[in-house]
Parts: sequence; C-alpha cells; structure tokens
Amino acid sequence: MAHILVIDDDPHFRDLLLEHCSLLGHEANGAASIEEGKAKLAAQPMDLVFLDVRLPDGNGLETLPYINSLPILPEVIIVTGMADANGAELAITNGAWDYLQKPLGRQEIILHIRRALEYHEKKAQSGTRLSLKRDEIIGESKAIRACLDQVACCSGTDTGVLITGETGTGKELFARAIHANSPRAHGPFVVVDCASLPEQLVTSILFGHGKGAFTGADSDRQGLIEQACGGTLFLDEAGELPLDVQKNFLRVLQERVFRPVGKQREQKSDFRLIAATHRNLEDMVRMGHFRKDLYFRLNAFALHLPPLRARDSDIEKLALSFVFSISRNHGLPIKGIVSETLETLQAYPWPGNVRELRNVLQQAILADPTNPVLYPVHLPPKIRLHRIRSMVAHKHGDQGFDQLQPPLIPAKASAILPYKEHRRLLLNDIEKQYLQRLLRETDGDIAAACAIAHFSRSHLYNLMKFHALTGCSSSCPEKAECPDNHDPNAS
Repeated sequence: MAHILVIDDDPHFRDLLLEHCSLLGHEANGAASIEEGKAKLAAQPMDLVFLDVRLPDGNGLETLPYINSLPILPEVIIVTGMADANGAELAITNGAWDYLQKPLGRQEIILHIRRALEYHEKKAQSGTRLSLKRDEIIGESKAIRACLDQVACCSGTDTGVLITGETGTGKELFARAIHANSPRAHGPFVVVDCASLPEQLVTSILFGHGKGAFTGADSDRQGLIEQACGGTLFLDEAGELPLDVQKNFLRVLQERVFRPVGKQREQKSDFRLIAATHRNLEDMVRMGHFRKDLYFRLNAFALHLPPLRARDSDIEKLALSFVFSISRNHGLPIKGIVSETLETLQAYPWPGNVRELRNVLQQAILADPTNPVLYPVHLPPKIRLHRIRSMVAHKHGDQGFDQLQPPLIPAKASAILPYKEHRRLLLNDIEKQYLQRLLRETDGDIAAACAIAHFSRSHLYNLMKFHALTGCSSSCPEKAECPDNHDPNAS
C-alpha cells in the first residue's frame, strides 16, 4: 500500500483522484492549498503527489523545490487545466514524473498511478542495494546524492556518458567514479585534455602514428585511443575539439576502428567513452561549432554536476578534508578550523566551485603554516568581505553594504583622539543614521517612528534637535510640537 497526496483546489477532481487511489488499495489524502499540502507532507512521507498548478495561495510549481528537499522524495505528477510549455519544462527539470492536462479519463489516471508507484518502488529497492566506490567525492547533500544515484545507474552499462557542469565542479572525479564502479574498472583510464591538444598534433596524439609519418616521427607511437583499449577514454573539455577532428572521432565512436597517421591498416580499440565539458554543446551545435551527430553520440547518458553554491551543506566536510590532505602533503601538523571560518566559507558563492575552495584553503594554510588553527583572518579579504556584506545587508534590510554611510572620522586622521571621545563621535554618527532612516521609512510620522523605535515623543524630539534633523510630513499630527517648529519641507 502506497501513501498518495492530492493537492488540488477543485473538490470534484480531488475527490475523483482520491477515489481511484483508494480503489487501487492505497491510502490517499487531499489538500486544497499549498500550505495544507506542505503540512501533510511534513507530517507523513508520501510515495506519490498529484500537484495542481493554480492554487489559492500560489503556483503549485513553486512547491517543487520544497518537495525535493524532503528526506524521502515522492514522485510528483503535475495536473493542470491550463497547460503551458514553460511550466512543463520547469516541472520536468525539477524532477516531476509527468505533466498532465485536465480532464483525465479513469484509465489514464489509473495507468499513471501504477507506473509512477512501480518506478518509485524499484528506485527505492535499487537505492538500498548499491554501494559505490566514490574516492574523493565528498559530501552528502541531496544534490550530490542525486548525482551518485546517476553514477550507479550508468556504471554497470557500457553506454557513453556526457558530464556537464561549471568549471571546478569535479567532472573528472565523477568520470573516475563511473570507471571504478564499472566492469572495466581493472582496465586503463585514459584522459584526453582536449583544451590543451596542440593543433598540429591532435590526430597523432589521439590516433597514434607510424615511424616516418612526419618529421620527428622516428618510431611508432600508440595514440590515446589505442591506450584506452579495455578501459575508459575520458574526453575532458570535449567542446574544445576542432571540427575536423570531430568528424574523424565520430567514426571511431561508431565503428571502434581508427587509423594511425602514416599507416595503411585500421586498428580496433574496445573502450568506453566518457566526455565532459563546462560549455553548452547544444548552443555550439546551433552555432555550427560542434557536430550535431557527435553531440548525440556523446550525450547517450547525461550527468549534470551542481555548483558548490547549490550544495553549501557539503562545504564543512570538503573544508575539513582539504585541510587534512593539504597539511599532510606539505608535512604540516593538521590544523583545526574554528566555526567562524566555516561560516565565512559557507557564505561565499564560490564561482570557481570545489577547485577554488581547495586553492583558497591551501593559500590560507601556507600563509601561516605554524598556526594550529585556521581563523577567518587567514582567508582572502574578498571572501571575508562577502560575509560582512551579507551580515550588514541582512541587519539593514534592503539597504546594502555599499549604501551605508561610513562612520564619522575626525578630519585630522593623524591626531588620535582619546578613546571615549572617538567612541562618542562614532556612536553619534550611528545614531544620526538610524534616525534619518527611521524618519524616511515612516514618512516623518512621529507617532509611527516612536512606535518602531520604542521612544517617547520627547526623547525623539530631543534627539532630532541634537542632530539638527527635520522630517515631519505635512500630515503629521504633532507637526506643531516638532523641535524648533521646523519647516517640514526643509531638506
């Protein structure tokens, strides 16, 4: 028996789905809004969710990220009376099982329930059986677990895999994990760095050459394709392959035969291909920079790696692992990391992803190798500043860090004031900034300003007079009582 939730504000359609689910022997619950649906999802794990798009309290598609964050993921079938191509794309890319348009017939409903639950059960069973070798792939975030599930799915086959993702997300690590968990694990893993292949020698490096094939070819040489026989050939940055090489490489993939430069006979190589790129090959195909037929050959199985900013819960484990390995590699004592350092790392968006995180930690460790603890001060200023900006922006609402006025500093910087005098000047400036914003946000309404700041009227008037502030609107009921009976329109 499965647990099914129907989130739909149409009582007739909701009751119809609930009836069909019950007739099939499943426990079904209904919800008429997003909030009610979330409450039921939080109270009990579900195997299948029917989700309407137009609901009283929002768009049902916006609930998909919440559903994907649940500890046990249900299958989701989107049902809508107004089908939309963009909505369908959003649903499918967020992991929905299907996207259906009302009205639905009885047999159609029953078929989708059975198929979705059948898939859900098999997925749960396979997930408990698989144990992957995942050396150096660190993290347990939902995004990484989803990628590892895909590794498990494709490792047992011989199909080609295309790994995509931003630079530094670990594409080669995942390629090695696919190889290590495949029947070819005992064969070679040969890397072709397409971005660094010399233009004049690409064919020779890939296919090999015979003695005398060109100037300097004083002996036969195996190409990388031949070296990968019995194992895996990894094309790193496949989008950088020149067009003329793409044509020759396509035949290698189709026939598994190649001809070394300067030789008459073709040779065979039994290899599995895994390709990786940070570029959008579909766009390159449209612009004529990448062959469409080769793209389809490479993209037999697609694996997209998330950026580090989408898996920030993994940053602590990654940082601890990197600090350990970097310290060991440089013969240094293992450093500790204080919580403030981890918080600073987690606040940064990491455009260079995991590779950038490792490089930053290496720089921090080597900058102060004898210190047993890694403090935020060891990190680059841009990373520390990003966290400070975030905290300031959070405290001041929509007023960003760059918009805040700097504290008042005495004009003669070289004349250091006594501490109490310096502190008084700074506090006065902070107080003035607060009052300016308070009056601006309340449009000069003294009663509203006092309510927000928890000031008495007399105290607020005294502060305004001290800082020479004016701010009452013309409609303010206490205008006449304002300090110095000021002109409310004065700047």
